Amino acid sequence: MTFSSDPIVRVIEASIFQENNTILTDVSFDISKGELVFLVGRTGSGKSSLLKTLYADLPLRLGEVQVAGFDIKSIKRNEVPYLRRKLGIIFQDFQLFNDRTVSENLFFVMKATGWKEKSKMKSRMAEVLMRVGLGSVDNKMPHQLSGGEQQRVVIARALINEPLILLADEPTGNLDPEVSNGIYKLFLEINKSGTAIIMATHNYNLIKDHPARILKCEDGRLHDSEIEEVILKDRF
Repeated sequence: MTFSSDPIVRVIEASIFQENNTILTDVSFDISKGELVFLVGRTGSGKSSLLKTLYADLPLRLGEVQVAGFDIKSIKRNEVPYLRRKLGIIFQDFQLFNDRTVSENLFFVMKATGWKEKSKMKSRMAEVLMRVGLGSVDNKMPHQLSGGEQQRVVIARALINEPLILLADEPTGNLDPEVSNGIYKLFLEINKSGTAIIMATHNYNLIKDHPARILKCEDGRLHDSEIEEVILKDRF
């Protein structure tokens, strides 16, 4: 068996748009297998737009972007689900179906990404829930769970297809500091198992306590701590 050393994400001289507005220009960076990267910047600086471009929710008009072997510029609409099987996407606002149980939420994603055998689906669901520390919530409704538990369900959902990379957009933004720290420790465990992570965050203390590579959106550019000094302030 051969393993590719190609980066999971490669961005070359890309411009990131939100509708007709250019948010970031001349964006270039790679993310390697197993890397953990913080994505920071003020609200409106382009963090979410960059992540949405990576998972083909926003079109790429200028530059090159390769994600998990897919060319984002030329990707066809019917290929997007195949791209997203290789990604895990985690949102700040959870985006769970509130009228369905935890298991029904996870089964929905499985069916949407091609799972068919009920026994394998049940087994995988139990596996990912145990991995995020939620062994007995499958029959609960989202409103019966705390914010931290709901975010763990979202992470479990993102892990179902054993993604190459997790794209996390403010995953601790709605959680108190203690719960946020527990969620971040879970991300570290996932990262140590070989899954790359890009985490957009405003949590300065998180970055200060857990130093890692930083990509910073500022004044229409993306600054990379691998190639230049990135200065963080208490608020960004």
